[in-house]
Amino acid sequence: MTPLFKKFLGINWIIMINMLALMAFGVYAIYNATYFRDELWSGKWREQMHYALMGIPIVFIVALTDYRWVRWACIPLYLLGIAGLIALELYGIEIKGNKAWINIAGRSVQPSQIAMLAGIVTMAVVFGELPRIWSVFRRPWLRLMVAGLLAGVPAAMVIKEDLGSGLVWGPVFLSMMLVGSIPFRYMIVLIQGVMCVVPLVYVFALKDYQKDRINTAYYMLTNQEEKVDRRNEGYVANYMQIAVASAGLEGKGPLSVKVPDQKSVHHTFFPNEGANDFIFSVIAEEFGFRGTLMLLSFLALLLFQIVFVAFYARDQLGRLLAVGVGAMFFAHTFQHAGMNLNMLPIIGIPLPFISAGGTFLLVSMFMMGLVQSVWVHRNISAAKKKPGAGGGWDDADDDDD
Repeated sequence: MTPLFKKFLGINWIIMINMLALMAFGVYAIYNATYFRDELWSGKWREQMHYALMGIPIVFIVALTDYRWVRWACIPLYLLGIAGLIALELYGIEIKGNKAWINIAGRSVQPSQIAMLAGIVTMAVVFGELPRIWSVFRRPWLRLMVAGLLAGVPAAMVIKEDLGSGLVWGPVFLSMMLVGSIPFRYMIVLIQGVMCVVPLVYVFALKDYQKDRINTAYYMLTNQEEKVDRRNEGYVANYMQIAVASAGLEGKGPLSVKVPDQKSVHHTFFPNEGANDFIFSVIAEEFGFRGTLMLLSFLALLLFQIVFVAFYARDQLGRLLAVGVGAMFFAHTFQHAGMNLNMLPIIGIPLPFISAGGTFLLVSMFMMGLVQSVWVHRNISAAKKKPGAGGGWDDADDDDD
């Protein structure tokens, strides 16, 4: 048996089947959300299927390659992410207040997703590998400063143009801090500092339409319906609420077959973004509580499997990569479902493996390849450290300030 074939057999097939099932359901959900729309959107399900087929070889290639290549590839990948965000600033396309896309060879590319991949890889190397290379980085405050600077620059650039994608950086950074042997007191201070800054950001940094979305979510969550302008900023939120509430246990059926004499809410009132930003509401209306519960269960199973892989990783680098990917998927799922249930403000953020979007799907599949690589190579012994190269370090070293 060749080593490559042995690695292939060692892939975590539960995760693979779970991911493929989510993508297949995503294509079907996109078809339900767009088949009746104009030519530009009615073919989104085919486009999503093409991206999924393109991503499957990427998953296997990354999975069968030892993830330790990120140690030398993190810098070029990070610079590529920054370059993409600069190009977004210069040549980005603004759609409904968000400038999050650039056109490359006739395709819309979202640089913020590539920057997130680069950020996870870079933070994993900073937290997991720098202390082994240079002993000075055994000090937790120094690792935290370097990681914060490297993550803060792209995060600020993303937040400036796309608030939804930018907010994902927070949970990812905190999760990798927690696993990266940073003392808990540092995290408490960091969270308190962010909480002090949030009111200032709301007052001085957010645009008017972003403040309106936050206010609308708060009013609807606290039953202050009279303060919601349903013809403007509350328009989509109102009809999302109706779509979810009217679905019941079983929903209105695929293609809304159970309401043949009247159009469903997403047929009549939803914008075209029903295929990406509001796909959860479409699924809730078509498949009901039962369908959304099954969808969230599959997503939860995927997240638990990623945590399982992190637990069995052979080293800190692999553990951090898996945790960073899992935190990103959790943040996307939590925010997407929350805004579709009017529990969080409406900000454009896709649902992993379900929402329409080629860049996000390919980046997500690349990340799943990294998780698979951590699993496949979990039993391969790490290379022995050379004398004087910094050596290992234990948790006790983290308390040295």
